[in-house]
Amino acid sequence: MADTIKIAIVGPKTGPVTQYGDMQFIGAKQAIKDINAKGGVDGKMLEAKEYDDAADPKQAVAVANKIVNDGVKFVIGHMTSPTAQPASDIYEDEGIVMITPAATDPEITARGYKLTFRTLGLDSAQGLAASNYIAEHVKPKVVAVLHDKQQYGEGVATAVKQTLEGKGVKVVVFEGLTAGEKDFSTVIQKLKKNNVDFVYWGGFHPELGLILRQAQEKGLRARFMAAEACANDSVSRIAQGAAEGLLVTAPKTFEADLANQAIVDAIKNDGKDPSGPYVFPSYSAVQLIAEAIKKAGNPDTDKVAEEIHNGTFRTPTGDLSFDMNGDLKNFKFVVYQWHFGKPKTEVSPQ
Repeated sequence: MADTIKIAIVGPKTGPVTQYGDMQFIGAKQAIKDINAKGGVDGKMLEAKEYDDAADPKQAVAVANKIVNDGVKFVIGHMTSPTAQPASDIYEDEGIVMITPAATDPEITARGYKLTFRTLGLDSAQGLAASNYIAEHVKPKVVAVLHDKQQYGEGVATAVKQTLEGKGVKVVVFEGLTAGEKDFSTVIQKLKKNNVDFVYWGGFHPELGLILRQAQEKGLRARFMAAEACANDSVSRIAQGAAEGLLVTAPKTFEADLANQAIVDAIKNDGKDPSGPYVFPSYSAVQLIAEAIKKAGNPDTDKVAEEIHNGTFRTPTGDLSFDMNGDLKNFKFVVYQWHFGKPKTEVSPQ
């Protein structure tokens, strides 16, 4: 319909990390519903167009080209760094605004693009939050940092390793594992041999869940920590009780903010879960686009991007303003302790 503003929501609907896509679709679609209920944007309704990139870089490029052909000018996504980066190349060339609510690799926004933004913090900020907590509160004797050899996982793991070593904490094992692997006995034996008492994991929850379970079965007595991509109940379903005590860095629990109660209730009434770490950043991404279109006076993407760069926007994830790269100013990650079958608890108020 010509009287609508199309917004593409792009994330994994299939593949091993569909949970993250679910969070994104829940938040973005609720925002569109709420904005339309209030009359839309300058009288035009927002229209959601959903796409599946399966968290696969090649499929992400194919999807990005389809979005171009479909004439969509605004994108919420992509969810993972290896998909967001190549897709953003296409969007920048084609005059499409992309706001990722989840991809955290600094490289995505470090290339001087004018139309690329994100509503989550960077790996570097997440690595700093994790490293500060490890060095100041856990104070382990022997540390290992593992990752899945992928852009996101290796990026955040490298940030943690470098920051820890800058604080005088020695990392005795820094090793990449293959995503999709099922048997981690070799690396667990290596950790035991080195008397590792703390393990940081850079990657997604399917591998971490198996590592946690197998480490417990093989008698590795070590504390584990991971980033926001592991902050979901799926890690508990895989690891079972071995997930108890896992530390994770993640955005603050926006769903616990009383100011967001109406959004939480609406999502729950729709039979969905409002608590995933990407739900509210996705909601805010849609709201950013809507507010910037209003400020620009039309949906011209260059003008909309300029408004996002120059403005401050009140959203469910706080008052958002952006630096020249399209990154949030002053985003803070929080450290939580994970509990099997119970809500996570914040352990480092910031």
